[in-house]
Amino acid sequence: MFDSLPEDITKLASWSWAEFEPYYSDLNNRSLTADSLKDFLADWTRVSEIMDETFSRLHVATTVNTADKEAEQRYHTLLDQVYPKAEEAEQRLREKLLVYGSVPEGLEVPLLKMRSEVELFRDANLPLFVKEHKLSMEYDKIIGAQTVQWEGKEMTVAQLRPVYQSGDRNLRESAWRLALGRHSQDREAIGRLWEKFMALRLDLAANADFQDYRSFRWKQLQRFDYSPSDCTRFHDAIERVIVPLASRICERRRKLLGLKTLRPWDLEVDPFNRPPLKPFEDVMELKTGGSSIFLQVDPTLGSYFKIMIQEDLLDLDNCKNKAPGGYCTEFASAKRPFIFMNAVGVHDDVQTILHEAGHAFHAFERARLPYYQQRHVNMEFAEVASMAMEFLASP
Repeated sequence: MFDSLPEDITKLASWSWAEFEPYYSDLNNRSLTADSLKDFLADWTRVSEIMDETFSRLHVATTVNTADKEAEQRYHTLLDQVYPKAEEAEQRLREKLLVYGSVPEGLEVPLLKMRSEVELFRDANLPLFVKEHKLSMEYDKIIGAQTVQWEGKEMTVAQLRPVYQSGDRNLRESAWRLALGRHSQDREAIGRLWEKFMALRLDLAANADFQDYRSFRWKQLQRFDYSPSDCTRFHDAIERVIVPLASRICERRRKLLGLKTLRPWDLEVDPFNRPPLKPFEDVMELKTGGSSIFLQVDPTLGSYFKIMIQEDLLDLDNCKNKAPGGYCTEFASAKRPFIFMNAVGVHDDVQTILHEAGHAFHAFERARLPYYQQRHVNMEFAEVASMAMEFLASP
């Protein structure tokens, strides 16, 4: 029956749980044996891929345009009606595989993660996770709608960033204060949102029998290899070594700029009074420039980035009603990554495309693994790929 699943995942965005459910029921009703295990994992992979990609594509649509009511409604419908049922079904399949007992080759680490997920799962938390997703969307909408009037034009707050590199200190200060003033207008709304996040997350932890959210989140992020006490020691080392270094760097900047006091609007201007870097004029130039860089690092990586350009898997330009920040997500069934960012023509945008492309290339490579459960990468190791790409591309 799994052969009947649509190849075009966009058709699944309107599916109800009733249309997904038979595939999960089929898997749950199977008997696991040495002979049937591979087919079970392959079919579980297929249904997990399409479920993952359906959510990813709708999430992307709500971040590309936070004012798109239709995309928001479709995503909310999926969250409300499909997500909880799918999570319950995935939990049953994880339990089934763990009860089977034998560890398939290449699934040693995924099984460790599954065991942690099974231990953490609580039915009562499913509606809370839905609320958490929706609160995140509210934050994106608040930030995405922030615009200012600058030199007679409506601009996003992010589009003021090139002004912070101007040699005119008064201009930098004006832009910085304008941006801060616009952020401050939403201070109460963001504060109320944080209160909702905090209450919800305390409930998540309590439902899962944790005394605090950090302990819950630690296990949710599957941090098996280091503890909060390790982080405390790391924080102490930063305070002891890095903070004095940062202070010396700021003092050197102050002297080079000939200032009595270094202020926030003095942190991005070139201290040697050189004109600001302007690495690209538009996102097409950013794409072609990035492509050139990746081809020089490695032809395979260059070919991956070319695929992303050709298949429209890059949304790079900043605009009104676009969610803040940058990310790389994956379309699991199509075996394709997608990069989202907010480029405004500064050098940091080049660093961002290098960074997110590192995630994308990692996604291309691990897509070769046969089972969906093998392809999940924890945050800490995911950043190895992205930071490594920044360093590899820097020359």
